[in-house]
Amino acid sequence: MNAMKERYKGEIVPRLHEQFNYSTVMAVPKIEKVIINTGVGEAVSNPKTLDNAIEELSLITGQKPVVTKAKKSIAGFKLREGNPIGAKVTLRGTRMYDFLEKLIHVSLPRVRDFRGISNKAFDGRGNYTLGVKEQLIFPEIEYDKIDKVRGMDIVIVTTAETDEEAKALLTEIGMPFQR
Repeated sequence: MNAMKERYKGEIVPRLHEQFNYSTVMAVPKIEKVIINTGVGEAVSNPKTLDNAIEELSLITGQKPVVTKAKKSIAGFKLREGNPIGAKVTLRGTRMYDFLEKLIHVSLPRVRDFRGISNKAFDGRGNYTLGVKEQLIFPEIEYDKIDKVRGMDIVIVTTAETDEEAKALLTEIGMPFQR
């Protein structure tokens, strides 16, 4: 079993159960899924960039990404409804815990001038969104092989009812929040 999942079941659940006085252990919040999304705006004019983004996303996550398409046509951006403009991956289970462990312990510390992640990126329903400016922080990406620096959004979906519970859960897991 994954080390983070083991720690969650053995240490974090009892701590959160005690801290928030849940009626049952099943009410303790857990991480449901992690969604990694990257937008490739220049895919409209150059479809090859989307292929590179998909390959990098699959290297980072270990799972094949789904191509996202434009919902509306926007003439100013030369964008038509249905054009492929990005890629996303939804991670659950073991892959999710592996990705989170890699993100917390390897990738985030590699960010230049890293002082922690924002405390304010919760959505009000217990989910957390993190923006990454460049894919180079992940160890699978080789600097020489990238064509362009791309950012991505990482959404951590939890079963927590409030932002306070979600923050307690993510802090216990080891997310480096700003002081």
